[in-house]
Amino acid sequence: MDQDKVLRLLQQHVPEGAVAYCLDLWKQQPFQFKITRSRQSKAGDFYCASAHATPRITVNHDLNPPLFLLTYIHEVAHLAVFRTFNRRIEPHGQQWKEAFKNLLNPVLNENNFPEPVFSVLIKHMQNPMASSFADSALTKAFRSLEQHAHQMISVHDLPEGSLFILRGRYFKKGKLRRTRFLCQEVKSRRQYLVPAEALVEQAQLSLGLLL
Repeated sequence: MDQDKVLRLLQQHVPEGAVAYCLDLWKQQPFQFKITRSRQSKAGDFYCASAHATPRITVNHDLNPPLFLLTYIHEVAHLAVFRTFNRRIEPHGQQWKEAFKNLLNPVLNENNFPEPVFSVLIKHMQNPMASSFADSALTKAFRSLEQHAHQMISVHDLPEGSLFILRGRYFKKGKLRRTRFLCQEVKSRRQYLVPAEALVEQAQLSLGLLL
């Protein structure tokens, strides 16, 4: 993957003030960088088949720039830890947490993470979680940056059994599983874990209203 392509992708998705830093991270340890479709279960991921293989990092295309930046650095931290320890440690253990903190610190400012995200993120990074979606306060702060967020409702605020639209698909809300709700996609009947603070559209209490 060439540097110009990585630069173009970063310019499209991360805050302007963080582009050069994110590109430097790629140049230090090059990896395949892919922007993916929306995924219900994760915002990004890191994969490397072996110590000699080319690593791959993916990030969802529909994240707002501050969340995209946080996700990108979250995954680069996995790469940094993998290069040092391979698979001998926990994926989100203390080594990853320290790498994540150190890599995020140079861009952890209000230009890249405007309020209300900045103050909540500072607290979150004292002991970062495996997923930013596991921190409900941080998720709410990021969601507040979304366009038309004030017109939407979170999955958490819906009664069980409610139907809602998330990223163009219909879901039925189920039981809480720690920080996510087990929801069934109406068309495929497949089960997905949806973050409790995910913002949804056109929530209805009866399937008949949607069909």
